[in-house]
Amino acid sequence: MSEFQALLMGLIQGLTEYLPVSSSGHLTICGTFFGLNGEENLTFTVAVHVATVLSTIVILWKEIVRILIGIFDTSAPLWSPERRYAACILVSMIPVGIVGLFFKDTVEEIFGSGLTIVGLCLIITAALLIMSHYARPRQKENIGLKEAFIIGLAQAVAVMPGLSRSGSTIATGQLIGCKKERIAEFSFLMVIPPILGEALLDILKAMKGTEGLATGNISVTALAIGFFAAFLSGCAACKWMISLVKKGKLVWFGLYCAIVGSGLLIYSLI
Repeated sequence: MSEFQALLMGLIQGLTEYLPVSSSGHLTICGTFFGLNGEENLTFTVAVHVATVLSTIVILWKEIVRILIGIFDTSAPLWSPERRYAACILVSMIPVGIVGLFFKDTVEEIFGSGLTIVGLCLIITAALLIMSHYARPRQKENIGLKEAFIIGLAQAVAVMPGLSRSGSTIATGQLIGCKKERIAEFSFLMVIPPILGEALLDILKAMKGTEGLATGNISVTALAIGFFAAFLSGCAACKWMISLVKKGKLVWFGLYCAIVGSGLLIYSLI
C-alpha cells in the first residue's frame, strides 16, 4: 500500500465510519481496486477504526466525562442516569463480543470474499435507512437495557462488509422508537469499547509473536498517514452525522447505498 492509497483510504474511513454508508464496505471496494490482499486490507482497517474511535472521544468528550463522573459519584443514587447509560453500553457490547470471540475467523474470510457480498449488504443498509425514515413508532424517552441489546444485535450483524454499523444501529434504534436526539450519540459511544478491545488484543498477540498485527506490505509511514487522515476526517464527519440524524435526512444515504450496492452487483456479474 502506497502513502497516497493510505491517505485516500484513511479519508474514506473517517467519513464513512459515521455516515451510514459502511466504512468496511468502502474500504473493501478501495482495497479491491487497489489490489490489496485480504490480510493487508484487514490490518489497515483495524488501524483506521481505532483512529475514528479516537475522533469519537474527541468530539463527545463532554458526554464521556459526564458519564464517568456519574458512575463514580458516591452521592448519586445507585441506578443514576449515568450508571444506567453505562449499563446500556455494556449490554450493547454483548452480541458483538460473542461474534468477536467465536466468529472472528469467519468474519475475516468474508472480508476477503469480493464485492458481491459488499453490494448485497449495501442494499440491506439502504433498506434499513429507508424503512427507518418512514417508520413512525411510539417514541421512548430513554434508551433502556432491552433497546440497548437490540441495537447491539444490529452492531454485531454490521461486522459484515457493506452493512453500515452506524446506519444499522441508528436505523434499528429509530425503528424501535428511540429518539433521534439520543440514538446518534449512543451509536457512536457504544462502539468505543469493542474496537479498543479488539485493538488491544491484536497488540497483545503481536507482542507474543502470534499473527496479530501482521502488516504485510503496509509501511509504518503509510499506516500513520492513514491513521491521521481517518482521525481528522472522522472528527468532521462525527459532528456532521449527529446533526443529520436530528434533522432526519438519512434517507438520501439509503438511496446512495442502493445505487452503489446495485452497481457492485452488476459489476460482479459482468
